[in-house]
Parts: sequence; structure tokens; C-alpha cells
Amino acid sequence: MQHALPAVPAGLIEQLRAVVGETGVLTGEEVAARYPGYFMDRIAADAIVRPRTTEEVSAVLQLCNAAGQPVVVQGGMSGWVRATQTKAGEIALSLERMAAIEEIDTVNRTATVQAGVILDTLETALAEHGLTFPLDLGGRGSCQLGGNASTNAGGMRVIRYGMMREQVLGVEAVLADGRVISSLNQMIKNNTGYDLKQLFIGSEGTLGVITRLVLRLRERPTSSNTAIVCASDFSQIVYLLRFVDQGLGGLLSAFELIDNNFYNVNTGAGKHAAPLASDKPYYAIIEMLGSQQERDSELFETVLGEAGERGYFDDAVLARSETQREQIWNIREDLEHVVREFQPFYAFDVSLPVGRMQDYIAAVTEKLKGRWPDSKIAFLGHMGDGNLHIAIGAGGEDDRHGVEACVYEPLRPIGGSISAEHGIGLEKKPWLDVTRSADERKLMKDIKQLLDPGNILNPGKILDLHP
Repeated sequence: MQHALPAVPAGLIEQLRAVVGETGVLTGEEVAARYPGYFMDRIAADAIVRPRTTEEVSAVLQLCNAAGQPVVVQGGMSGWVRATQTKAGEIALSLERMAAIEEIDTVNRTATVQAGVILDTLETALAEHGLTFPLDLGGRGSCQLGGNASTNAGGMRVIRYGMMREQVLGVEAVLADGRVISSLNQMIKNNTGYDLKQLFIGSEGTLGVITRLVLRLRERPTSSNTAIVCASDFSQIVYLLRFVDQGLGGLLSAFELIDNNFYNVNTGAGKHAAPLASDKPYYAIIEMLGSQQERDSELFETVLGEAGERGYFDDAVLARSETQREQIWNIREDLEHVVREFQPFYAFDVSLPVGRMQDYIAAVTEKLKGRWPDSKIAFLGHMGDGNLHIAIGAGGEDDRHGVEACVYEPLRPIGGSISAEHGIGLEKKPWLDVTRSADERKLMKDIKQLLDPGNILNPGKILDLHP
């Protein structure tokens, strides 16, 4: 349980105002009004501090470190693990005003950005240059690039482009004591000792505050082909994944699994149109991004045709327009109906070897139904990279630990991970030992102690410094 801290001293608040300006610090009702009805992370900080520059972030952290003042970094607030949750006595450090795209280098195909730039804003700016930053998330319109790096975000295109960790070339970060570590490397190859940026990517703001990034850009795809298929057996989907990945010659950009429960929730009466019959246990969305529409469409249809002849799916629908493509993707991306119908709602994000998925799905379902026979469960996710998302409606809020056990315990014997792309935060901290050994957890604590000995940066998230 987290206990409220003593209130932030008024003197410190005034010192922070002197650094970031009068409008750069929000208190009282201004804090409460920021996220009305926000259901992911509780916002109860005494103040929200909004710097505009790395220098201001540095000065803010120097003051807070000297005062032993806890600071929680906040980006677009689109996470799912309570990594940005605050309580009374804490300060929230929002990077929303650090939203400049500083440079788009079309020759070296890099972008240098401040951490508060929204993912979709960057993508819009890149379009006129024929370039793309291929991270693609459901929260693309609100998530910030600094937060994407801090959580090592994944999304739909990991199978082709990798996680955020693979797409960041350089990072500037501010340590707890205010020191600025500026490692804004612009090269793909730079093998000169420790890759310091990786300390901050995925650390959820516990080791430093990312303020600027150098991102690797790619040529913007000019063709797209999308299909949704259905299958009677999970093995068909497994074979299909390998077949299309090989057949499309590196152009496979998404391979998303949807089970029957999720498909039926989202294609029921008054919801999204069902492109395929609703009685199949598994569905998959396949997307290919390329450069020549006519040639790519021919290849896509040829590969899918051969896959169908081999029995790797039962039926398929190919999108013939951008509208049809959006209709297919809406079935996967729309969470509104499942959140409303699965109550109390629990969302999980795990990863495991693809070859273990069928048995894992069966094990989780058996455990959950054995304890709550009327529970609801649905599986979906980025199957191409071994990532499953699980939606559950079962028990009550007091049953959270039991529901989590049904999901996480079956991962132990197969070497799975309790978090594929959303991080640990507070939500998954009790289960970290499923994925990380005692020695690993001890080393993580040692690194935290070294970089933030006062434990002011996002304290209590991921791990506790003291047993």
C-alpha cells in the first residue's frame, strides 16, 4: 500500500515557479481538473510542474533532489500499468510543453525531437518528406515520444521494425541530481562502450527523465495490403505466420491475432460489421506495407492464395479500399465494447513463445473458469512477435490478485514475460519475480541506487529499493 507523503513545502513550490514561470506550475483545483474521470492512473499530486527546456528540467530536479522531493514523470498518460500514478506529497513533472520537432534530417533519415512531441504529430510532419517513424500504437494521437521511449513501447509493427528500443539512436536525459546526460547519437553504428541510452529506455522514469531523442526514420510505404482470415485450429495460424512472412519477402508489417470472443464482442449487433463468419475460434489480420501498389497487391494475393490452398486458413477477406482497411482494423483496435461488457474489467499484456500460445490460452481459460465460471475472457494481440493481450471480466475488485494469478502463474514454467510492451509500474510489480530472477532484480536495484540514491524519481514503480 502506498501512503501519502507530507505536503510539498510552499517554499519549494515557489522555487519551482521561479524556474518554469508562473504558468509552469499547477496546484490545487488546476491539478484536479487536468484528467477528470481518468481511469488508468490516479492523479493526486500536490503540483504539476511543466518545464519548457532541458535546462529547466535540470534545475527542477536539482531543487527536488536537494529537498528529497519525489517526482513522477508524466507524458501522454496512455499507459496501462500505473507507472505515472501520483499521490499527495508528490510532484508530477509533465513534459507537455517540450513539444518541438527540432530537426528532420532527410539525408541521414533521423529526427531530433523533444520528449513531449506526440507520436501522430511527428508522423504528420514526416509525411511531406516521404519518411515515417514506424511505431504504431492505438494511442498514437496522445502518447508522447519520451513516454514511448521510457516504456519501450511496441505496437502493431514490431514484427517488422522492432520495439522502440530498436528505433532510438540517441537520448538526452536528466539524472535525479540534475546532471544532463546528452548522448544524441545520430548513427546506426556506434560501438564505443556502454550504450547509455538503453539505461533510460524502458526504465519508466525511474533512472532519469528523457528530454530529447534522436529517432531512426524509414522510407514511407506507398502501398498497403490488408486481409483478415479465420481458422478452425491454432496450428493453422502458426503455419500461416511463417508462410506469409517468408512469402512477402520482409514486407509483412503486422500479424494480429483475435480470438472468437473478442471478434464477437466487436462485431455484434449495432457494432462493427463482421467481414467473416463469427463461428471460427481464431482470426488474424495481416498487413503488408510496400512501395508499388500493383506489384505488391499481386504478391499479397498470390501468397494468401497459396496459403489458402495449403489449408492455413478457412476463409479470408481482402480490403479493396482504405475504408475497408479501416473497417478491418477497427475490429482489432476498438476496446470500448469489451471494456464495457467485461466487468469488472482487467487488461493484461504478456509475451511468450508462439509455439506455447495455444496451451497457454487453454491454461489461463481453465484456471479462470474454474474459479469464476461466469467470467468472460478474450485474447488478441501482436502474435507476430509473441505478444498476447488478454481482456478479462471476472470476480470483483477484491479478486484482482486471484485474476492476476490465473494469467501470470502459467508463464513461469514456459519462460514467458508478465509484460510485453506496457512495462511494470505499480500494477505488475508484485509479479516481477515471474520474469526476473533474484540476481536480476538485485542488479536493477543497484543501478537505481547508483543513479538515484535519494529515490526521488518515480519511487515505488517497477521495484522497491528496500525489501
